[in-house]
Amino acid sequence: MMIERTHLRILRELERRGSVTAAADALNLTQSALSHTVKKLESMIGGPLWVKDGRGVRLTQAGHYLLKEAKRVLPQLERIDETLLQFAQHEQGSLNIGMECHPCYQWLLKVVSPFLSQFPNVDLDVKQSFQFGGMAALFNHDIDLLVTPDPLHRPGVTFEPVFSYELVLVVGATHPLHDLNHVEPHALVNEVLLTYPVDVDRLDIFQQFLLPANCRPKKHKTLEATEILLQMVASNRGVTALPRWLVEQTANTLPIRPLRLGQEGIYKHIHLGRRDDDRDSPLVQSFFDIAKSITF
Repeated sequence: MMIERTHLRILRELERRGSVTAAADALNLTQSALSHTVKKLESMIGGPLWVKDGRGVRLTQAGHYLLKEAKRVLPQLERIDETLLQFAQHEQGSLNIGMECHPCYQWLLKVVSPFLSQFPNVDLDVKQSFQFGGMAALFNHDIDLLVTPDPLHRPGVTFEPVFSYELVLVVGATHPLHDLNHVEPHALVNEVLLTYPVDVDRLDIFQQFLLPANCRPKKHKTLEATEILLQMVASNRGVTALPRWLVEQTANTLPIRPLRLGQEGIYKHIHLGRRDDDRDSPLVQSFFDIAKSITF
């Protein structure tokens, strides 16, 4: 390529400093090195960039043109340099998070806020729908982190528990089960069970509570939004299973109550999964650190 960044910088510094000597000093070049660089370019373009004018120099038409282009191009290149450096230092970029835990969204918001404050130039996106599941999205680099209560341990991916919670049954204030300390599976056989639209084999209320006791609810309905789900429970349109912390946060505004599932309760962990080759990523590690510090 004929024109190099050094040529543009020489013209810019020549205008700024007013002399070839001062321009060379600003660029940490000897005057002879600067002159050699310019003469080589002039021989390639077939004409001078400047001519001597007393103790200074005067730009030729080609020199004025190159100076104009230097003022336009160099700031763009310098912004590119700065952005690439920020990428290298993980001060800029993006972090894509996959969610396999519908009720964990409120928890995630508490992690996202301090993370964005720490990395103001980093974009963050949350994905809740995956074509082939969260693990496939992680392996395919569609996401950088996977939030899930049910980690699938596979080579190349590491999961860490970051937050523990109790899964509880949620009933309305006037529901017949309201005064119980805990419920057994058979208590739900005449109930309408409301859940998120997740396969039954991934719903803990079924897999860890109802099905082992050979019990099923009278009816199973699915709802997307947590707020609507809780409103339905408060209106005695059904019961649901959610993390205790989420229920207790909402109990001040809705007539609902959490009940323990069985005498011992059902306890879960929110896990964060990452690819092993991202173990040293400051963005990923910072998100892990913040996630572990969030409590309710």
